[in-house]
Amino acid sequence: MTMCGRFTLYADPDFINDNFELENGMDLNIEPRYNIAPTQPVLTLVQGKKKMRAGYMNWGLIPSWAKDDSFASKMINARSETLQEKRSFQGLFGKRHCIVAANGFYEWKKLENRKQPYYIKLQNNDLMLFAGLWDRWKKSNGEEIISCTVLTTDSNEKMKDLHDRMPVIMTRENMSRWLQCTKANLDEIKELLIPYPSEAMTIYPVSTMVNKPVNDGPTCIEGIN
Repeated sequence: MTMCGRFTLYADPDFINDNFELENGMDLNIEPRYNIAPTQPVLTLVQGKKKMRAGYMNWGLIPSWAKDDSFASKMINARSETLQEKRSFQGLFGKRHCIVAANGFYEWKKLENRKQPYYIKLQNNDLMLFAGLWDRWKKSNGEEIISCTVLTTDSNEKMKDLHDRMPVIMTRENMSRWLQCTKANLDEIKELLIPYPSEAMTIYPVSTMVNKPVNDGPTCIEGIN
């Protein structure tokens, strides 16, 4: 399974409004999600004229030049180390940055005859702020679709037992730098695309019910022995 391939967002809308200065905070309509899957809408933050703006994008990047939307399910993640080498991301890096909001994400550990899902979140239960890129794509009928991808980096020590990659998670202090980045300061912004500290994260096994996207509820994140 692609990393990162499923995540959650169950924060209260008031929490989002109270913790981020948004230009459009009152317009938020957030329903708790415990098993967000590729191509589904995800809550994102982008830089507005004066403050940040929040809204939904489809998870799975469709480049503006794409002939159809078949790219979406294949481009839910982007390797942060090669953003300037890939055609799909070259024009977005330094121009169309976003933050994808999450409470945590899932990863699967390969065992002898099965895969065991694990849930990963921050120890302080704060929001995870995934670094992302976004783009606009128009259907043949003129309908516009805004989509995004989540950046990944090498796993930290705690994650390495599950996967060699993990999402790029921004701190509150660095998220503004990421959102306001321009082509002029790309080199300095690359220093933000690093593994999140192991000591700040919690990982535990959960039920295989998360294997199916139709299963979406609080039981998805309940730990098992």
